[in-house]
Amino acid sequence: MFTKFLAAVAVCTLLFAGCAPKIRTNIAQKYPPLHFKEEVWTIPEETDAPAGAELLGTVHVGDAGMTTNCSFSVVLEKAKEEARKSGGNAIRVTEHKTPNFMSSCHRITAEVLRLSQDQISIFRQAEVETDSLIDHAILYVYRNGGAGAFVSYNVSMGDSVICRVTNKFRQKIEIRSQGAYELWAKTESKASVPVEFKIGRTYYLRCGIGMGVLVGRPTLDIVDGPTGKREYFSKRK
Repeated sequence: MFTKFLAAVAVCTLLFAGCAPKIRTNIAQKYPPLHFKEEVWTIPEETDAPAGAELLGTVHVGDAGMTTNCSFSVVLEKAKEEARKSGGNAIRVTEHKTPNFMSSCHRITAEVLRLSQDQISIFRQAEVETDSLIDHAILYVYRNGGAGAFVSYNVSMGDSVICRVTNKFRQKIEIRSQGAYELWAKTESKASVPVEFKIGRTYYLRCGIGMGVLVGRPTLDIVDGPTGKREYFSKRK
């Protein structure tokens, strides 16, 4: 009976391991690990790390072959866990592969960084505006005039459609769920952009249409606060 129990435990362990994302790290410098509740900052791929930030190494989170729990929020949190183990308090995503015919998983590569308190302060100052009085994040979605005026498409967050984008479109959306998500749209091809929503923060999603074979393809960009505010609130052309 005990032998059967051990065998069952071994099988469950193997199945669990197969369902978990595959993690590879290349850490050259380590510090004492951080507490699991300590914040690890996420620096967007298009944003440079604060000047003087120490690079500890890299982490890659990908598909183990039978991985099922591998949404963008899950793989991002796995990367943060590895950063904490090495004493890193920030990660900067340098590569993000969305699910495709080769894999149903999000796959990321990120730099593991260690920031001083002064560097964290500088990074905070560079973030988009924050309002401590609201209990949600705000997403401004917009599309200015341009090519493909007759092409429209849905923008989704994860599995849920949050709006339908037409030409010269504007919409303010309240995001009640904090965390990392994928915003995506699809016509003849799919476009996506990762974003980590935080309560009280404001985000700007610029939408457009790029050249396609038949109907054009959607383009999605998370832009900085000043740019987004200028483009969103300007007169429609």
